[in-house]
Amino acid sequence: MLVLKRQNSEIIHDQFANFINYLDGNDLLVLNNTRVIPARLIGKIKGEDKAVELLLLNRLASGNWMAMVKPGRRLKPGRTVTLNLGVEATIIAVTPEGLREISFTGPKPFDELLDSLGEVPLPPYIKKQVQDPEQYQTIYALEKGSAAAPTAGFHFTENVFSKLEQKGVERLFITLHIGPGTFQPVKVDDIREHRMHSEYFRIDKETADCINRAKAKNKRIIAVGTTVCRVLEAVASSGQPVQPQEGWTDLYIYPGFRFHLVDAMLTNFHLPKSSLLMLVSALAGRETILRAYQAAVREQYRFFSFGDCMFIT
Repeated sequence: MLVLKRQNSEIIHDQFANFINYLDGNDLLVLNNTRVIPARLIGKIKGEDKAVELLLLNRLASGNWMAMVKPGRRLKPGRTVTLNLGVEATIIAVTPEGLREISFTGPKPFDELLDSLGEVPLPPYIKKQVQDPEQYQTIYALEKGSAAAPTAGFHFTENVFSKLEQKGVERLFITLHIGPGTFQPVKVDDIREHRMHSEYFRIDKETADCINRAKAKNKRIIAVGTTVCRVLEAVASSGQPVQPQEGWTDLYIYPGFRFHLVDAMLTNFHLPKSSLLMLVSALAGRETILRAYQAAVREQYRFFSFGDCMFIT
């Protein structure tokens, strides 16, 4: 674990097992309890021997799903894809962004069959499927709906949670279902022109009340991961209490952003030119983050989903 102190740009090299040493009873830890679903489906176009891939993004109010598809040129409205277990996927509509609305039919409700039909989608830089899908879940994953894991949470164990409780560190959970857009690089020359995919989030009343109490007591609010940071800042406004809510956010945080709730963050090391790297640069400062990443490279830290972590404090 690399500890980055924003106040003086100090860098400390440590182990995550000692994370507790950097916290105290005046801290509030907020985590994302989303659970990755087996959202990657492989099938064939009905009547053809052409393999296609469907990547589920989110369920619609109608019961249909929104999905990314490959190859898109073959999956026009009206086309049907045959999957295993007698399930068929029919393309209902195409959005302006190229996504597909898909209706599923089969011998049982689609939700009951999904675990047997799909694969856990992994980031493109991971070339092999994990042997146990639970390896790509946090130990507190609960709410099904993500196409990717909130990987900053991978570092936590029940033993770490026990130590946090003993020290009096308060722990809360929010939900944000992560879409594959989290892996998309920022391709525009002017980073302000990048657009984020919308992702579903939820904060219940109990959680909102706890955040408001923590803020009133000047507790340090620590986001575990960029997803938590985005949700907290999406629901924050200067001087106003956080309200319980659910909905969709496409909040894009880049240098110059003013943070209202998040005081510190635990995060992994991110891909170059990613919106995630923009977010940590907004929190700590671009030059400070670059120096931290250079130090991490020198010390041979592991980067990305299954890598090491950085505590920005």
